[in-house]
Amino acid sequence: MIQRIQTIFILVAGLLTGSLYVQKFADIIVNDELHIFNAFGILKDQALIINGLPITIFIGLITVLHFVAIFLYKKRILQMRVLGFTMILLLGLFGMFFYFTYASFEEVKVAFKVAVALPVVCVILDWLAIRAIGKDEALVRSLDRIR
Repeated sequence: MIQRIQTIFILVAGLLTGSLYVQKFADIIVNDELHIFNAFGILKDQALIINGLPITIFIGLITVLHFVAIFLYKKRILQMRVLGFTMILLLGLFGMFFYFTYASFEEVKVAFKVAVALPVVCVILDWLAIRAIGKDEALVRSLDRIR
């Protein structure tokens, strides 16, 4: 059942998380100096101030899990579990955005970008995919009872 709506939800969520590698998360102003926060860390004048390796690993893992979940269409229960795990990772990634932003410096002014909200959008898409997979599983089980 790869041609179902849940595949579209999972694919869009995977593409959105993959796009986080090229987007800025925030502009941070500390002592009237501009710092840029992206997937690879916090940069000041193209020099790495704080390494963002945990965020980079999280984004890569979440993206890979989304694309793995697409091809688990024959194992619907496992697909739902993988998507549940990615939802937890996405919420952790969302929390890491704020941790890196506020724990790195004191007295900061932050201008968050749209990319910070993408993990929440992906959680919603994953939840919709899990609901659709559950409906498919219920349909298959009801057909097995008829036989």
